[in-house]
Amino acid sequence: MNAERMEGMDPRSRRALNDLQEMILKRYPEAWLDVAPGDDPEGIYLRATVDIDDVEQILDVVRDRLFEIQVDEGLPIYLIPLEPFGRVMGDLRAERSRHAGFGFQRAGRTP
Repeated sequence: MNAERMEGMDPRSRRALNDLQEMILKRYPEAWLDVAPGDDPEGIYLRATVDIDDVEQILDVVRDRLFEIQVDEGLPIYLIPLEPFGRVMGDLRAERSRHAGFGFQRAGRTP
């Protein structure tokens, strides 16, 4: 989230986001974090991209604090753990090569 949006954010939300970001970066210093508004549900979304095998581990780091933020403080702040694009593409290529010998073909193509 750009600095202008952070300045316009209420102090409680800004503090909550800072807490989550610090917790994630302490465990995953290589994490890429991005904050943006969202509407499904409406709120503030913290996207955390980390190159690990199971991105759900990111939730383990902040689960208790995120619960406090959402339930006790009533703030609509959500975390979306993501894999880096390169990892996703590598996984897709590996999956495609595993199925290459089974006669699968791309849609719209004929032999």
